[in-house]
Amino acid sequence: MIDKTGNTLSYVASGCIKTQDGALPQRLHTILQSLGEVIATYHPEQAAVEEVFVNINPRSTLLLGQARGAAICAAVSNNLMVAEYTALQVKQAVVGNGHAKKEQVQEMVKRLLKLEGHPQSDAADALACAICHAHGGLGLGNLSTRGYRMKGGRLVG
Repeated sequence: MIDKTGNTLSYVASGCIKTQDGALPQRLHTILQSLGEVIATYHPEQAAVEEVFVNINPRSTLLLGQARGAAICAAVSNNLMVAEYTALQVKQAVVGNGHAKKEQVQEMVKRLLKLEGHPQSDAADALACAICHAHGGLGLGNLSTRGYRMKGGRLVG
């Protein structure tokens, strides 16, 4: 969860929803209910989700798609607009390189949101998607990146 004021982004909250082992419908219900609680707590105006990519394992891709569907349903049932971005779009918007590594995404999320430490990998991905959405999915726009540049796909300070 982030806030945007002008071209300035600020961190609000992040985390991961953990589901119990068990039947898929119950796990999807946990995702739906937990995201509903997050929405009720923070009152976001919009939501952004990453599109599912085709994985090597079709079963994993299907399960991820179903979890993503539960997340979208939580947002839509709370009257939120939902924007969707590919991983390539998110990485391009946040790092400036659509093929950036997870560590590069984590570092830029940390810098853009002025965090003291690196967010956990899944939280960094979600925050990166929010950053991408906050900038219209078009990149960093007018947000100041002075002092930082990309060299060979790496962030250099």
